[in-house]
Amino acid sequence: MGLLETIRVADGCFVNLDAHLRRMVESCRELYGIERRFSLDNTAVPLEMRKGRVKCRIRYDGCAEKMEYVPYSPKQVRSLRLVECNGIDYHLKFADRSGLENLLSRKGGCDEILIIREGLITDTSYSNVVLTDGKRFVTPDSFLLNGCRRRQLLAQGVIQEEQITPDDLTKFTALHLINAMLDLGEVVVPINEIVF
Repeated sequence: MGLLETIRVADGCFVNLDAHLRRMVESCRELYGIERRFSLDNTAVPLEMRKGRVKCRIRYDGCAEKMEYVPYSPKQVRSLRLVECNGIDYHLKFADRSGLENLLSRKGGCDEILIIREGLITDTSYSNVVLTDGKRFVTPDSFLLNGCRRRQLLAQGVIQEEQITPDDLTKFTALHLINAMLDLGEVVVPINEIVF
């Protein structure tokens, strides 16, 4: 089973690179039982990908890796459908996303899904989430994947962790999608656009 890492490149420079490399090492240790080291710096970015926001996607396993760079622009997400799945496991960033894609097929007329596992809010199919009531920013403690951007915002004290149920959603005004490519405030869904 292969793994995937997505790293943001901004004007030719990797963003939050140490956190991504650390996650790759930890994932190899857990999944393959090996101490694999990864080396990556800004000189790896192709010249034609050194302007604007670029997605660096690394597929890797215990011994090989494949990198690709693609220009990135956020997809528009204006509505979310709550989808329940108790059996999903995505605690490592697996390259095989078929379980998430199957859940995504249940989005109906909405743009994206918000996954409930064991009665708790977790993530969308491709991002962690942060909820706000206009004063504070809260991320579910029941995440599927502890994303690098999520960890960074927690360490900086920008967001706090909390247990969040579907009933708790009405306490908030908006939901932000965050991941390596998305900053807080970039893709925001009003709470009344979450379909139960």
